[in-house]
Amino acid sequence: MTASTVPPPHASDQRPRVAVVYHFFAHYREAVVGRLARSGKARFTFFGDDHDYESSIKAGSFGPPVDHRACPTHRIRGSWMWQPGLIRVAASREFDQLILLGNPYWIATWIGAIVGRLTGKRVMFWSHGFLTPPSGVKGWVRRAFFHLPHAHLFYGRQAKRHAVALGWDPRRIHVIGNSLDLDRQRRARETISPDAIARCRQNLFVQPSLPTVVCSCRLQPAKRLDLLFAALGALRAEGLEANALIIGDGPERARLESLAGELGIGAHFEGACYDEERIALLTMSSDLTVCPGFVGLTAIQSMAYGVPVITNTRSSEDAPEVEAIVPGLTGDLFEDGDVAQLARVMRPWLVARSDRAAIRAACIGMVERHWSPDSQRDAIEHAVQGLPAADGAYP
Repeated sequence: MTASTVPPPHASDQRPRVAVVYHFFAHYREAVVGRLARSGKARFTFFGDDHDYESSIKAGSFGPPVDHRACPTHRIRGSWMWQPGLIRVAASREFDQLILLGNPYWIATWIGAIVGRLTGKRVMFWSHGFLTPPSGVKGWVRRAFFHLPHAHLFYGRQAKRHAVALGWDPRRIHVIGNSLDLDRQRRARETISPDAIARCRQNLFVQPSLPTVVCSCRLQPAKRLDLLFAALGALRAEGLEANALIIGDGPERARLESLAGELGIGAHFEGACYDEERIALLTMSSDLTVCPGFVGLTAIQSMAYGVPVITNTRSSEDAPEVEAIVPGLTGDLFEDGDVAQLARVMRPWLVARSDRAAIRAACIGMVERHWSPDSQRDAIEHAVQGLPAADGAYP
């Protein structure tokens, strides 16, 4: 899509003109991009490549009313990237504000932020921010980089706490969360009946009445799904059996299938799945999501279907989405690598409970309030209007 397919704004339109420049907009950002394109408070134009550069995340597809313009990205070496069109956007008189991907490995972002400021634009970075307190030479470079914009759009509160501890003005740091296509998830959720869930379990497992643990991820060593099977094996030895449902594919699949067999755990490996309705059915046919390694947006996907999430405490340093996990309410945490503790933490979520409806409501409510395209749009609009950050607290 080119700019020519988008009607020019009326001369009386005084909304801020905002250019949002990313490497590419992943498919899971289609919902929030669509919300911003319909904003009544600012005019957003999106610049990015039309394909992913990591070969593992599908690029989004955009049409009107989204004004998405090509801005190719080139890998220089390793993590270092170059995006020449970003600098042209930064210098353009078409825009009043810039929102740039806040990655210090993107050389064009350094230059574009400076050019934007020199041409009188308000510059913001959309990024993870400081997942851990900066230290050493690398930390010094990151601090210098994150001092370039006027304001920040951080995914989570942990990053904001680190920045405030460094003396940054909290009013300039807006926590915007992350999101998936909640409308689609809601539609999928509402079509799934108890009978459909019962049939799904019967089709997947020899013992469908057992509680089920699900994990949706790329099957890589870093995901530590071996810890999940070890914990299920420990619970089985204690008399609590549960099925395992693994959604995704990857190099660890054969080893994990073998491990499940050795431990006598009923396991279904679905393989890679991109059908949201199927993902909804599989997730809602489970009692608990367990991500022993990195959790990320899997937590938001699971909670959108009313299923609580367990992950390790170290994830708080890696994934802002872990902030959606409120222990005892929407999930729980365990010490990284501790199989015995993981088994103990899983147990109360797998036994018969009378508060399943309350758990489901808490999970869905968390996503609706803090991790939805609407909440993300509202936070970005708030920042674009130049207002001080107003970050609500989680329950």
